Amino acid sequence: MSRDPHSISFLASPTEEAQTAARALAALYGNERPEDAEIIVALGGDGFMLHVQHRFMGTSKPIYGMNKGTVGFLMNEYREDGLRERLAAAVETEIRPLAMSAVDAAGAVHEALAINEVSIFRQSYQAARLEIRIDGKVRLEELICDGVMVATPTGSTAYNLSAQGPIIPMRAPLLALTPVSAFRPRRWHGALLSNHQVVEVTTLEPGKRPVNAVADADEVKSVQKVTIREATDVCAVILFDKDHSWEERILAEQFRY
Repeated sequence: MSRDPHSISFLASPTEEAQTAARALAALYGNERPEDAEIIVALGGDGFMLHVQHRFMGTSKPIYGMNKGTVGFLMNEYREDGLRERLAAAVETEIRPLAMSAVDAAGAVHEALAINEVSIFRQSYQAARLEIRIDGKVRLEELICDGVMVATPTGSTAYNLSAQGPIIPMRAPLLALTPVSAFRPRRWHGALLSNHQVVEVTTLEPGKRPVNAVADADEVKSVQKVTIREATDVCAVILFDKDHSWEERILAEQFRY
């Protein structure tokens, strides 16, 4: 896809370091309004990158991140020189988010999108007691745990990895279903699912063991049932430097020790 590396909008996280970088880059390359720019450059960490991706979801505007935060797995290296050339040569990847539909204790339905993962967590000191269905069929009648999540390939290196979930290559048509501190069944470590499958998580004792559902930063308290599927009608577009593509990062992460 051709893109104009002269039409750039710089967006920065609230930190002084990111704001200073944004001013320096705007002085060198100009700064279009986000709605008028062809490329958005996000300055911050992974959390800010997710925020920017959500903001421009479905607009086809590519987002190029430069690390001015603490983690930066979704970000490129920060450099002020040669930015237009880097943008012109960057590798473009489409990210399909998860669509969450959560029914709360009052029966209200909450919809949200998640680029990384949808998580269901215990709300109190007591472990959650959950039933899990895949495409309408019960696969786990009872999972007692701190929580469970469905992660995209993008999110597989985030909280999913910390919970011992699998790393998924970016282009693999898979989702990770990963438990958090499973108590029963103890030996269940999760599953890899097709990205076409629908996951339903039902709270078995919502009064005694309440749980919350979180889609990236959107949280719903006291949920009764959560349905999770890959969204098919919307996507986010992310840019990586050619020599440090997403595929390379995923591969490198699997050989860390």
